[in-house]
Amino acid sequence: MKLFFSKSALVFSTALLVACSTSPLGRHQLILLPDSQMDQMGISAYQQLKTDQKISAVGTDNNYVRCVANAITKTLNGNSSWEVNVFIDPSANAFALPGGKIGVNSGLLDVAQTPDQLAAVLGHEIGHVMAKHGNERMSIQYATQSGMQIIQAISGEPTPEKQQLFGLLGLGSQVGIALPFSRKHESEADLIGLQLMAKAGFDPRQSVDLWENMAKAGGGRQPQFLSTHPSNSTRIENLNSNMAEANKIYQKAKASGHNPQCRR
Repeated sequence: MKLFFSKSALVFSTALLVACSTSPLGRHQLILLPDSQMDQMGISAYQQLKTDQKISAVGTDNNYVRCVANAITKTLNGNSSWEVNVFIDPSANAFALPGGKIGVNSGLLDVAQTPDQLAAVLGHEIGHVMAKHGNERMSIQYATQSGMQIIQAISGEPTPEKQQLFGLLGLGSQVGIALPFSRKHESEADLIGLQLMAKAGFDPRQSVDLWENMAKAGGGRQPQFLSTHPSNSTRIENLNSNMAEANKIYQKAKASGHNPQCRR
């Protein structure tokens, strides 16, 4: 018990030092948990998913997704070696976790019809990690609940509390806890992802095609004010308003030799 309290005090003291932070787009954030703790949670969550969900045995699908993901992560500062797997799941979804972990549901490959469209999704998910959105959501919970309860839930056997933490990381449907990112986080991840895919040599204009495909695949959607996610039309409008700058990044990347050859 004394060890637990000392660990809690250490994490809280560290948290106070890193509380003032800004996102890659310059937005002020509440960030309380150290990156090392977030990495630990991301790795733990991913390992749990690999135990609970079946990984695709289709080598061409895994190689294709890894090709697109690696092209993007190689442009990042820091860790460029991410673990990437395709999970057997019909939903059109993907996720990225702190600690360098990426998962793509097999159903996404029916909606993201080109490498550039897949890059739009992966860039978006990696954007959540870069902007520390999981940390931000967890920090708000840390600040409003018992910090010790959160720290205790990080390790040990699977529990509802641990499942909720994984939901806060952005796993959502993968762990059965629907905790979608806010509109603010989603819009921010869209723009970060747009820059990432362009920097890696993927055509940013196909991000619009991707969300049009998502709208078709999803059928009728509830009004935007009833959802924490931007509507597809709002999403596309925001992407188009930032497309000129993304195209400049894309053209510069192509001129520098970034020309990923990813084929399914």
